[in-house]
Amino acid sequence: MNLETLVANFKQKDEKAFESLYNMYSHSMHGVIYNIVRNHDLAEEVMQDVFIKAWHKADSYNSDKGRFFTWILNIARHAAIDKTRSKNFKNSKQNLNSDFFVDILETSDNLDNKTDAIGIKKFVDKLAKKCIEVIELLYFKGYTQSEASETLNMPIGTIKTRNRNCIKELRSMVLN
Repeated sequence: MNLETLVANFKQKDEKAFESLYNMYSHSMHGVIYNIVRNHDLAEEVMQDVFIKAWHKADSYNSDKGRFFTWILNIARHAAIDKTRSKNFKNSKQNLNSDFFVDILETSDNLDNKTDAIGIKKFVDKLAKKCIEVIELLYFKGYTQSEASETLNMPIGTIKTRNRNCIKELRSMVLN
């Protein structure tokens, strides 16, 4: 059966078409999702959700706008990003796995107490506490600027300025 027929049958809620498309694309979807969430079990869960969502939204797919693979890939990418932004994901600290930061951090406890192989601690120690707080939230805990603003109870403009200034200061220390 060719892809156009499979997709047409999928849109008609044909379970065999669903199974065929799942077998064709699940490995690729899992890889894309895993690269975002960095957890095989979670990637598997998100992938299942993506195929169910695609099943329910199949009528929104339009072959004139792009390939089916691209359509479902975008659903997968957005679902994985949404998962990493969820409170449950942040609370589980999955986004703080050391694989993400090449051993910069071992845990999420406190950036100030952790070091990496190149000795970043001596540079971080020189930063003001206000810089460490912002850098820790934005870069190591994956907060958005809005979330950091709420967490630190400061205006978003202050977060943006502080982030820019602190990174500039850190860059200056490391490069000198």
